[in-house]
Amino acid sequence: MESLAYSCITSKTKENPPVTFAVAACETQNVSVTVLPCFGLTEGSCVTAKDMWGKMVQDGHFDRENFSKGPSIPSSPGETHCAAVSASAWVEPHGKCTMAFAVTWSSPQVKFMKGKSYYRRYTRFYGTSERAAVDLVHHSLTNYRLWEEEIEKWQSPILNDDKLPEWYKFTLFNELYFLVAGGTVWIDSGVPSSDSVSTRTTRPSNEVKVTKVKSNYKNGVQVEQTAYNGYGEGNHLSSNSDKFSGSITDSDDVGRFLYLEGVEYIMWCTYDVHFYASFALLALFPKIELSIQREFAKAVLCEDGRKVKFLAEGNWGTRKPRGAIPHDLGMHDPWHEMNAYNIHDTSKWKDLNPKFVLQVYRDFAATGDFAFATDVWPSVCAAIEYMDQFDRDNDCLIENDGFPDQTYDTWTVHGISAYCGGLWLAALQAAAAMAMHVGDYAFAEKCKGKLIKAKAVYEEKLWNGSYFNYDSGSSSNSKSIQADQLAGQWYMASSGLPDLFDGVKIKSTLQKIYDFNVMKVRGGRMGAVNGMHPNGKVDETCMQSREIWTGITYGVAATMLHAGMEEQAFTTAEGIFIAGWSEDGYGYSFQTPEGWTMDGHFRSLIYMRPLSIWGMQWALSMPKTILDAPKVNIMDRIQVTPHTPQETGGRKIAEKAKCLNSKIFSCSC
Repeated sequence: MESLAYSCITSKTKENPPVTFAVAACETQNVSVTVLPCFGLTEGSCVTAKDMWGKMVQDGHFDRENFSKGPSIPSSPGETHCAAVSASAWVEPHGKCTMAFAVTWSSPQVKFMKGKSYYRRYTRFYGTSERAAVDLVHHSLTNYRLWEEEIEKWQSPILNDDKLPEWYKFTLFNELYFLVAGGTVWIDSGVPSSDSVSTRTTRPSNEVKVTKVKSNYKNGVQVEQTAYNGYGEGNHLSSNSDKFSGSITDSDDVGRFLYLEGVEYIMWCTYDVHFYASFALLALFPKIELSIQREFAKAVLCEDGRKVKFLAEGNWGTRKPRGAIPHDLGMHDPWHEMNAYNIHDTSKWKDLNPKFVLQVYRDFAATGDFAFATDVWPSVCAAIEYMDQFDRDNDCLIENDGFPDQTYDTWTVHGISAYCGGLWLAALQAAAAMAMHVGDYAFAEKCKGKLIKAKAVYEEKLWNGSYFNYDSGSSSNSKSIQADQLAGQWYMASSGLPDLFDGVKIKSTLQKIYDFNVMKVRGGRMGAVNGMHPNGKVDETCMQSREIWTGITYGVAATMLHAGMEEQAFTTAEGIFIAGWSEDGYGYSFQTPEGWTMDGHFRSLIYMRPLSIWGMQWALSMPKTILDAPKVNIMDRIQVTPHTPQETGGRKIAEKAKCLNSKIFSCSC
């Protein structure tokens, strides 16, 4: 029979919410447990650390009467209180004894810099009192064996797969450290806790403008909506406006989740990077992944009209225009003040909107969640239509604008880009496929028509016989081999959609990347360099072109797996293990950086993008919902002739959509 003995310490400061720590051990027939509820680290303490260790040396345990002393007194600001638990047992020669200890802490509130506080997700189950730490430590010690069994059940199929390299198994699971160690906030709901302080109590009387806008992309049905430009009503998300529609059930409500781009780039849920990292969440925590996509879907239809100065160009622009995917969910006031990034105007980036469409379709295809699909569909349409402004010559293909207008934000692009253009082609195909699923046949036809025309232009301008040129410009690096040029194709394969290009072109491109970007860099022992000239020299155009990005390398390897190039895929990804994790590498274990150079200089430790190694596992074991999809090119099933609108199509979907209602964001749905 087991019992639990614990000691508990609460720390309080004026500036931050209280934190309670609990340490406990299991007492069994063979294990005796004693506690020391409180001791200090200074000579003035009633019981000092020296006294504590002296007692242990002399007796090997604390006094049994300590159990009746109750919990320790919370510390005052500047004080340091400690607690201890000891366990002792007699062990026969060559015998064995297991002693189980646990340490937990409870910090029920998270407070952001601009004043809002939220209750963390676990408080739904354990409450917000100081007792929560005790309940957590008790739950841990009574359930840890079950957790170990479940972890083994989850990992065993991969660990026991003899076809997988040992280094891959090691790295696959260990890269998950970022989900907890990289800065994570998981709150229970969108409503700030009662002590939240609003920092915005007034708004200019002339900032709100109401206009009527018409949209005709829903099955040919013209839908009239109200758009608000400038500031909206309310200073936080209410529990009702927090969700797109009533289609989210209690079982689907997983709270709201944030994770940092990295410990050096402090922005929550950076979306261009989440594009790569999201495979881990989709594979392991799909409801959390869908909740993040809902957050960005709401943001698409909203506008923050405040002006921001962009550092690279020195110009001013709108913080968040309607139709644009935000770069991130903010920093100081997440969900309410998005786009903490201010180097460039990300509303002019060419990869964010396509990445939103691609992630939404992939997540829908993997989960089969039609409620999610219909809820976010208006945002998908808005994201696609927003991109029309970047088609300057009406060839249905977007052009880049001669500055770093994508996730490679120091690497300039001119004209048509292999990376952004490929993402755009993939987004059109994904949008057309999703339109078919939700019954919006007119929009499906529209996307199909654009795709057919844009794909022809893309291949004509960029295909050089063995790979796609970096861009269609005339700069010194326009013919560079970009490792990430098939990012759009990666998502097509990951979502069960038809390939963007014929198999010969895909394999030729991947082989070129392998031969040049991978094998010409230290013999393939460092990963794939972002840019490589066709003469075999690294593209030194900018910092990022000459870097090896860990997450991009995993993504390229995943694309190779989808194309049946397993040997090249594992060799490519192994370079990241050798350089980052192995004993012969640079010692980046559990702090995988964004990237490094050929001489081993790293940038941005503890970074989100390396979670894309789960894109490799996705390629190796795609979910059955995708595998069982009909092997018919969905693009060929789209009717070319006008389709008769149905009430179950766009009108109903448009009515269901709801989004933000905040002081800063204004919603047009």
